[in-house]
Amino acid sequence: MAKTSDEEAFVDTGTDHEEFGSNVYNETSMQGDRQGRLLYTYQPNPIVNVIAEATAPQFESNHRDLFDFLRDSYPLPGGLKEPYDEYDFVIVGAGTAGSVLACRLTEDKNVTVLLLEAGKPEMLLTDIPSLAPYFQSTDYTWQYYMEKQPGVCTGMLNGRCFWPRGKAVGGTSVINYMIYTRGRPQDWDRIAKDGNYGWSYNEVLKYYMKSERAANLGGIEKLPYRNRDGIQPVEFVPIKTKLLNTFLEAGRTLGHPTIDYNSPYELGFGNVQTTTSYGRRFSAAKVFLQKHKSRRNLHILPESTVTKVLINPQTMTAYGVDYVRHNVKHTVRVRKEVILSAGPIASPQLLMLSGIGPREHLQSVGVRVLKDMPVGQTLYDHICFPGAVFELNSTGLSFNEVRIVNIPNIVKWLRNGNSEISTPGGVEGIGYIKTPVSDDPEPVPDIELINIGGSITSDGGGGSKAVRRGMRIRDDVFDLAFGEVEKLSKDTWSAFPMLLHPKSFGRIELKDSNPFSHPKMYGNYLTHPQDVATFVAAIRHIQALAATPAFQRIGAKMVKADYPLCRGMVYDSDEYWECALRTLTATLHHQIATCRMGPVGDPLAIVDPELRVHGVRRLRVVDSSIIPRTISAHTSAPAMMIGEKAADMIKWSWNSL
Repeated sequence: MAKTSDEEAFVDTGTDHEEFGSNVYNETSMQGDRQGRLLYTYQPNPIVNVIAEATAPQFESNHRDLFDFLRDSYPLPGGLKEPYDEYDFVIVGAGTAGSVLACRLTEDKNVTVLLLEAGKPEMLLTDIPSLAPYFQSTDYTWQYYMEKQPGVCTGMLNGRCFWPRGKAVGGTSVINYMIYTRGRPQDWDRIAKDGNYGWSYNEVLKYYMKSERAANLGGIEKLPYRNRDGIQPVEFVPIKTKLLNTFLEAGRTLGHPTIDYNSPYELGFGNVQTTTSYGRRFSAAKVFLQKHKSRRNLHILPESTVTKVLINPQTMTAYGVDYVRHNVKHTVRVRKEVILSAGPIASPQLLMLSGIGPREHLQSVGVRVLKDMPVGQTLYDHICFPGAVFELNSTGLSFNEVRIVNIPNIVKWLRNGNSEISTPGGVEGIGYIKTPVSDDPEPVPDIELINIGGSITSDGGGGSKAVRRGMRIRDDVFDLAFGEVEKLSKDTWSAFPMLLHPKSFGRIELKDSNPFSHPKMYGNYLTHPQDVATFVAAIRHIQALAATPAFQRIGAKMVKADYPLCRGMVYDSDEYWECALRTLTATLHHQIATCRMGPVGDPLAIVDPELRVHGVRRLRVVDSSIIPRTISAHTSAPAMMIGEKAADMIKWSWNSL
């Protein structure tokens, strides 16, 4: 069968490899898919092209490393040419939690930290919020794919769900949509009730507040559970469409007050809060590392892939790591701890590669077992449905990439961030709802509505098509469903329902013993019937919002999408919506629980409440993989909180508080 043009844009690098016995890794041996090369061919983006032409006269659209001359740098401090052979702490992964942790630990000048990151530093383009979907198709991401699962992602390329994770200094905070959410008090209180001392809502709240520098939030920043004196900016987006107020008004009509949606006291709708400042992305690296990279005791090594944690099998004590940098293998030892902050996919993968994981599975791929533990055997994820699209009868109401991408708007953003390209992928509002099918006795939402100042059609018709490409929606499926709306450049509105507490859960396993292979990821999406029922109830609620006077004043009318596998079903029936959901099943990149936290005696726990790996000395995991239960939040802010809390626990352990 002939490949579509989109399918030809992908390169399958998932080949088998030999174990490496040499300290020199040649280019061929590192072509495995975990190397994170650009697997998606360069797709012209209007914003990229305009800035490129203005700043780089020699720019070519097929350039392998865009804007390298504008990339941040992390030279070793004090004129060092090589890192030390030994540090107090080695942190694996400069993502959100790892960046926070490295910053806080090196506040003590007597502590040395090596921070190892497989990806590159940020550059000018990553600061532009509207380019978030674009970067999910570049080598700033690990190009992960879920194992093929029948009945989900049927409209995606090769029928597989795409799971991009950040591969950069700053991790996923460099490519995400910058949404700041904390979760409900009940989420964290339940985690604490399971035996995780120190993790109740009131106990984690102080760590959320420690980081936060809330500003330009319309007065919300003055509330007692917010902080204006931290270092992580949290602000409203400066430019919004009129659709935000329409969404909020419609919400009030249906009984959802307009509030700070991070309030611990009530559920409601609100203006999206983002980790930005004056229209610019402020990643964890920009906040926690850039200002401190000259510290003599903090060494940051980008483009360094850790391949193994070194563990003494007699004492079960971690004493260092192996890593590869510029094709050369290195070993670094630790005096105190190895800390994994590589994220919910790479952290469990690295544990398993190092001999910590399910015995039978590790033996099946040829890894020597040091500790039999259920690493990766629990994996929760937040998925959404982007196909609830409504046409509007007025023009100029929604974002449209073709209209907003022009030199004046880009110049405005470069000067003060105050232009349409400061929008985080079109997201304008957040609403928490509890559908009629929820079985939770407490006021905990089961759906988050992500309000868009447009829809997945807003970047087409001459635009970059970055959103659909970022989700890997097939062109033929998209064109059949929404092509007519896109062709006519109609203004649209949509709200993505995100399933907050799925009953379905998956797992992660090694593909083989090669550290440069991607692991096998099984999402098991929608295998529990209540997950499907919750999504259908959410779509009905979105339809109810569209039927309110606020949306009817602008003629909101649902697009009757035609999906190949849904033909023959009655349009707008529950059966149709389940089929549509299974066609466009998109992750929100919130995988958790693969290194889940739990007390001694918890058969599913990998780390204890102080994030120490059970049964292994001087080894911790500090990232979102430790979250043991689903939470009502995007995972960026929780990962930041986890980094803050872990830093205090580690300092206390080593008497440096």
